[in-house]
Amino acid sequence: MSCGEHHDVDCSEILQRVYVFIDNELEDATSDEIRHHLEECAPCLDQYDLERCIKKLVHRSCGDEQAPDALRAKILTRLTEARVETASPD
Repeated sequence: MSCGEHHDVDCSEILQRVYVFIDNELEDATSDEIRHHLEECAPCLDQYDLERCIKKLVHRSCGDEQAPDALRAKILTRLTEARVETASPD
C-alpha cells in the first residue's frame, strides 16, 4: 500500500510493523518513526485504526481463553529452537 506521497519510511514498511507497534513491542526510536508516519499519512492511520479495533474486538471476544499447556510448551520450544538456529554461525 502506498498513499502516493513521499515519506521518510514507505507505507508498506509501516504497515508490516503495525501489529508490533500496537502491542508496544518496538524500540522507542522505531515507535516514534511509525507515530510520525501515522501523523502525516491518512491511509496508514486508517489501516492502523482498523487493526487496533480488530485487536480490541478479538480481545473482548476471546481475551479470557488460554491456550492449552501442551500448545504453549510446543510454541516455546519452537521459539527457543528458532533463536538457537539464528544465533548459530553458518
